[in-house]
Amino acid sequence: MANKHFACKTEEVPTDAAKIVTVSNMPIGVFKLDDGYHALLNICPHKGAALCEGPICGTTRETGTTEFIYDRPGEIVRCAWHGWEFDIRSGEFLVDSSIKTRRFDVSVEGNDLFVHL
Repeated sequence: MANKHFACKTEEVPTDAAKIVTVSNMPIGVFKLDDGYHALLNICPHKGAALCEGPICGTTRETGTTEFIYDRPGEIVRCAWHGWEFDIRSGEFLVDSSIKTRRFDVSVEGNDLFVHL
């Protein structure tokens, strides 16, 4: 079973960026989405950049025609170094779901937010 570690207070997590914390010597980005809190390792699997310090955004997707639409606003973190996009909820790279950054379960007790390692 994973051990829970205090990460931060819930009010410290912005809605438009990650709150970067260090838990057990690991850099972790904590995100607040409409369905709750999520946590990812703040290391891009591509080249080791600080993934969670990139912009929170959406992505484009095909419509089945020659058009693309903007989709999933606020659900994606984009690595600032090379633009790789990751799903904040799953940690999956959008282009190839076999590539992931580590994600952590999160729990909230009162105003305290815990990351489970």
